[in-house]
Amino acid sequence: MIRRFLFAALLLAAASAFAAEGKWTPQQMLELDPVMLKKQGLELPPSRLWDPKRGTGLLAATVNVSGCSGGFISPDGLFITNHHCLFSILQEHATPQNDVITNGFIASSRTAELPGHSLRLTMPRSFTDVTAKVLAAVPANASDADRNHAIERRSNELVAECEKRPQTRCKVSVFDGGVQYVLVDAQELSDIRLAYAPPRAIGEYGGETDNWMWPRHTGDFAIGRAYLDGKPYKSEFYFPISKKGANPGDFVMVLGYPGTTYRSLTAAEMAERRDLWFARRVDVYGEWIRLMEETTKGNADGTITVASDLKSLANRFKNAEGQIAGFKRGSILEKQQSADESVLAWAAKQPTHRAAVDAYNGLRAMIEEQKRTWEHDFLLSQIYGTNASSVPPGPKSLFFGTSVARSAIERQKPDETRDALYMQRNIPRLGERLEREQKNYFAPSDRAILASIVRRALALRAEQRIASIDRIFGNGANVDAKIAELYDGSKIFDLTERRAMLAETPEQLHARHDPLVELGFDLDREIRELSAHRDTWDGTVSRLRPVWRRAVIAHAGKPIAPDANSTLRFSYAHVKGYAPRDGVVYTPQTTVAGVVEKHTGEEPFDAPKPLLEAAKKRSDVVVDFLADADTTGGNSGSPAVNGRGELVGVNFDRVWENVANDFGYNPAIARNVNVDIRYLLWLLSDVYDGKALLKEMGGGGAPLR
Repeated sequence: MIRRFLFAALLLAAASAFAAEGKWTPQQMLELDPVMLKKQGLELPPSRLWDPKRGTGLLAATVNVSGCSGGFISPDGLFITNHHCLFSILQEHATPQNDVITNGFIASSRTAELPGHSLRLTMPRSFTDVTAKVLAAVPANASDADRNHAIERRSNELVAECEKRPQTRCKVSVFDGGVQYVLVDAQELSDIRLAYAPPRAIGEYGGETDNWMWPRHTGDFAIGRAYLDGKPYKSEFYFPISKKGANPGDFVMVLGYPGTTYRSLTAAEMAERRDLWFARRVDVYGEWIRLMEETTKGNADGTITVASDLKSLANRFKNAEGQIAGFKRGSILEKQQSADESVLAWAAKQPTHRAAVDAYNGLRAMIEEQKRTWEHDFLLSQIYGTNASSVPPGPKSLFFGTSVARSAIERQKPDETRDALYMQRNIPRLGERLEREQKNYFAPSDRAILASIVRRALALRAEQRIASIDRIFGNGANVDAKIAELYDGSKIFDLTERRAMLAETPEQLHARHDPLVELGFDLDREIRELSAHRDTWDGTVSRLRPVWRRAVIAHAGKPIAPDANSTLRFSYAHVKGYAPRDGVVYTPQTTVAGVVEKHTGEEPFDAPKPLLEAAKKRSDVVVDFLADADTTGGNSGSPAVNGRGELVGVNFDRVWENVANDFGYNPAIARNVNVDIRYLLWLLSDVYDGKALLKEMGGGGAPLR
């Protein structure tokens, strides 16, 4: 167990050193002055939140829900997260005859709960500093590529040893590019079922119109249950429900597994994110959203099929727009350049940090190298999976083809030398992803998106062309006809056939003469070339970033939380509004009256009739609230907890002005959006029959059995 975690020696006792900024690790909290924490609003002793000797505490009631966050709310495995985080279960069970996406779902009993075949919950058991073990595996004078391979291999070995216990999921988490490596040992539960989800008109009220905006009136919550060995999981820790919710000025903690932030990047790296990454996402994803909408118009089955992917694309698209706008609004790049220059000038005069100047220049040179093939690399990255839980946004045809091809190739190697995505521990997850995506496959949309990729690839400069695309589509004539031949001649869309392919050798797959499988092999060769470049770049980062970050931390002389990396974190905050622009002030709460006021009878503001009827008797129920918590993607579903450890809400978004928070925290506009627990309680008691769930959560009625 780590007693003094990342940057712990720099944590100061003075209250002035602490601000709402920072996604702090559980161990970092233990280094903070408890008197200061009490002044902030924490009523529990920090040891109740996290016991370093046991490696657990109330924070362990915070769970990772396949990339989202959530929290246990009963001792029988009941947990709460966002509606969109359990949306895949709704989609899995929805049909035009029983459209649980539109109508919502409440389990009448535990046996009636809906199973989700690809969701998993993980809860951390312990965090162990393995920095010395990982870096000891790097040979002296290793190239950057060899350095990265050595780090990956040692990390894989540590994970394999850790996962010898059943129901265990481990990973080596990297903090700020290699300042520290931490082995996270977590319990994993794979039997996840849906107990409650509101109608889509509540869970997504406001749709993309209100997404990332304030004021919000969205009930973005859902309730699931975790099972172990066929019985409800007995959680040692869970969050009691506070019927008072959260009010202006209240102290809250937002707990969860934030995914990725970029505050440790240099100005040159941030410029690449702004000018290339986000700009291209707006361009490409905007086109794909339009294609999905056009190809499913008037088709109920198609609309249900693409619903999850369309929602994900729309969120990424709007996020990218917000990031670009936020860079401009907050002068983020200019501020980062100024901060970099201050550290460079300071480091040049410090014997112990002089190497940071060369490290900084090395990171900048790496970015210039990446730009030479950037457009080619971006397109390739849209078609193959990069981790065990995500699915690329591109066409299923290429995802299926490259996945079965790469799996066949990787399975010929010793497990510890494989691409981590294709290690034996991840093969079942790959199979589940390939099976789950069958539900998301709608041929007209898929073909249209492939055509978009082909036309974009054929328009690239000669030195960036994708050879496998060129071989099939030549000069771009008859693209649609050639795509039709690929799809019509392939069996990869047949779930039974695809399962068989996943277990076959390269020779067996080639013997099929399946055109999309062969395209998968061709694309995989280029993906491997890209992976080789990225291995080198990752090695460069692991060599240079720690040198630079140590100088940044020393120069700051105050606590700096590491970038988000999907590990358990928390942010302290208070419920408060903000002023988005001159002459405008937003209050921190919205009510059911606002739901009624926005109601038009048409999407995305078509409130259900039962809600509108109940609102006639009670329209002052708080729906959503703002806080100044430091959050990002992955915090979707994060429990918002008061100073007594009681659940007051569920995080689900940030405000538009705060989207670029990933690159820098601005206390004036850093606001996260939470659904208030009182809205959920009201819906279950006054609008729909949720008495059994209320009883289990501590709100009256009979328990759900």
